[in-house]
Parts: sequence; structure tokens; C-alpha cells
Amino acid sequence: MKNFILFDNDGVLVETELWYFRANEKAMKELGVTLELEYYLELMKYGGNWWELAMKHGVTLEEVNRARERRSRYYQHYLRTENIFIDGVEEVISELSKDYRMGIVTTSRRVDFELIHHEKKLTRYMEFILCEEDYPRAKPHPDPYLKGLELFHAHPDSAIVVEDSQRGLSAAVSAGIECAVVHNHFTASHDFSHATYRIDSLHDLRGLLTY
Repeated sequence: MKNFILFDNDGVLVETELWYFRANEKAMKELGVTLELEYYLELMKYGGNWWELAMKHGVTLEEVNRARERRSRYYQHYLRTENIFIDGVEEVISELSKDYRMGIVTTSRRVDFELIHHEKKLTRYMEFILCEEDYPRAKPHPDPYLKGLELFHAHPDSAIVVEDSQRGLSAAVSAGIECAVVHNHFTASHDFSHATYRIDSLHDLRGLLTY
């Protein structure tokens, strides 16, 4: 029986994956480097570093660091101006909160996470939020989800992870937790063969958990 749900954030609770790519694409273009979507998605599967591509083109580390800062500004602009919310998610989370203890485990920086969820419509249902500053190694390493289990004082068998990316799935599998992958068009090319479940939307999660 599952008592705990660990949600990824980007691509699961909010539709931000595309805008993070766009911000990186724009910052890389200013360095004279084209960041192809296919290349980005391939690196994303394993938590790769696309800034290495710029350095292979002769861009210095100092220039890359400045580009990272611009990327963060571009991304935050998109978070403020684009529609990143997924219809029906709040209703699903509210309903699940009646029977399950829940937390969010994300690779986002906390400053970006707080910008996304400043109205706290979803986070009010969560016992904790783990951002990239809160664990030693990011997904696809198991550390983020192991930290979530620790905070819940839970055994892996009593929890389920909800993810949308291959690296997130890998993190859950490495932590010994069953994972439900929710369909996201942006990450549709990823390998989800190790997922315990595949669902079309979060609306399907309740039925899966009570099956």
C-alpha cells in the first residue's frame, strides 16, 4: 500500500520544460553556439551539461558563467509571462491530499521554484519541497528521492514517485521506489521502459493508486 507520493515539479505539476530550454537556447545563441533541441533532450536524459558544448567552441568559462546568469534571467522572465500551469492539477493534488502524504522533489533552484509557486496553490498540500540546494547529487542520482524518504521516515515500498523525464525515472529506480511516468510531449523521446506505470495525466494517478 502506498502512503507517500513524491512529485517531480517541472513537466509534472507545471509546464516549464520548454521554457527552460528556450532560456538556455537564447543564452547559448548569444555565445554564437546553436543548442539543438535533439542534443538538449539527449543530455537531459542523463543530467548532462550543455555548456560544455560552448566551451568546445572556444567559449571561456568566464563567458559561460555570465551566460548562465543571463539564462536564469530569461527563464525567470518566461516564468512570469508564460502560461505554465496545467489544467486540473490543483484539483488532483487537493483530492490526493486527503489520503496521502506528499512532497515535491525537484532539480530546480529554489529561487525559480518560489517564483513558479508564489501563490502556493500546490505547495500548501506538500509536507516539504526539496530543491537542488537540498541534496548532494542531482537526478539521475538517487540522492533527491532518498532524502524525500528520509523526511517521510518511509520505506521505499510505501512510496511512489511521479516523474516525466528519464533522469528522474533513473533517480527513482536507483532509490528503489516505484515510479509512475506522466506523459509530457517535451520528453516523449526519453526511455521510460523501467517505469512501473505510465499515465496520460495526473488525473489517472488516483485510479492507479487505488487499483
